[in-house]
Amino acid sequence: MRLHVGCAMWSHPAWDLGARDRLRTYSTWCTAVEGNTTFYATPTRATVEGWADQTPPDFRVVVKLPKTITHERRLRNADPELTGFLSALEPLGPRAHAFWIQLPASFAPSDLGTLAAFLHRLPRTHRYAVEVRHPAFFDDERSAALLERVLARVDAEWIPFDTTTLFGRPPTSNGEREAWTNKPRVTRRTRALTATPIVRYIGRDDPEETAAGWQGWADLAASWLTEGRSPTVFIHTPDNVDALNLARRFHDDVRTRVPALEPLPEPAPTGPPTLF
Repeated sequence: MRLHVGCAMWSHPAWDLGARDRLRTYSTWCTAVEGNTTFYATPTRATVEGWADQTPPDFRVVVKLPKTITHERRLRNADPELTGFLSALEPLGPRAHAFWIQLPASFAPSDLGTLAAFLHRLPRTHRYAVEVRHPAFFDDERSAALLERVLARVDAEWIPFDTTTLFGRPPTSNGEREAWTNKPRVTRRTRALTATPIVRYIGRDDPEETAAGWQGWADLAASWLTEGRSPTVFIHTPDNVDALNLARRFHDDVRTRVPALEPLPEPAPTGPPTLF
């Protein structure tokens, strides 16, 4: 019974995880991380080897495909880029929990044939998860069902990005205003398609408001665990200052519902207590 929790990054100035090997220290706090940096460029194999060296084998990295594949080529004629990317990420081994295909908001239900063809060509040695942002997938039942059917054919997951707490009331800080501009405003989706659901949740700058907004996810994560699923939940806030602590707090919230869930290990000490 494993619940993995993490953040959108493994380094933040407020966390003070040290000057070197920050991922190693981060991995004592959280058991997963979003691999967002790979969206902008494919890392070198040596860089990925360093990531693997700093993390235990059961650490989970959800690795985002490069934007050249998902946004520029829109999943078409991208085999050379995809092959190079998958080769570069090989050193992660089992740490590459899923390859994350985040699609632009313009990727509509009419593009599902392209997604189906792309997923069909992917090697079955990896796990895949798709994040869509077009409103039709959330507001039209037929479009949602068609996407679920495409994903089910290859046992891929649908990653929801829950922004309902963020958009629950007007922003009150610069970070929240920026998040209002950049984050998708879509209906909350809670259906898991596989044994390894992945959730992205963003709250507010106020930790208590953020925690209040995730209670439904804590209930659902507990339910998934009792069903034999192994979820991964990523906690965001607009400035992410408290995200490291909040991810652990989410795990604790689920443990109150599922006492058999093993607690997270004690984290490595950080520098000055900027988190508290």
